[in-house]
Amino acid sequence: MSKKWLPPEEFAATLPHATIFGAVFFTDEDNRPVQLRATYSSAHPWQWPGGIAEAGERPWETAVRECREETGIHLVGPPRLLATVFGLPGKDWPLATVGFVFDGGRLPTGQLAEIVLDPDEHDQVCALTVPEWQELMPGRDHARLEAVMGARHAGIPAYFDTWDWEA
Repeated sequence: MSKKWLPPEEFAATLPHATIFGAVFFTDEDNRPVQLRATYSSAHPWQWPGGIAEAGERPWETAVRECREETGIHLVGPPRLLATVFGLPGKDWPLATVGFVFDGGRLPTGQLAEIVLDPDEHDQVCALTVPEWQELMPGRDHARLEAVMGARHAGIPAYFDTWDWEA
């Protein structure tokens, strides 16, 4: 069987397209996950500091930039990967999503109280137990939270591939 080799730009046009995000996962001193309430998304109301990578930006750089912009927290490395998150495209978003969740560690009470939210993006920061978060989040968001907490406890990064956009 013969194959026709395409120039790189033509071959690239045949491949799936995806957005890339970087996020930071924190817990408080009692090991309760810390999340921010989004002002712009009722579908995903509670989130970690993070966002979509800009052109030429690596996922860790994205996580550091977004965390600083959204909370005022300045992270330093080295990065510790907790999870890779994948989602297929759907009716509300035409691209696949590939995300990297990094461990931001435990925030002391004083630092948690000093978080400065970007009011255009978030209006509340909260630390709750994993079961308490379940009532406040869609099922797949909570499953992702459980996977990341499990990865933190196990010391082994999680691969979470069911964060698809709705078909």
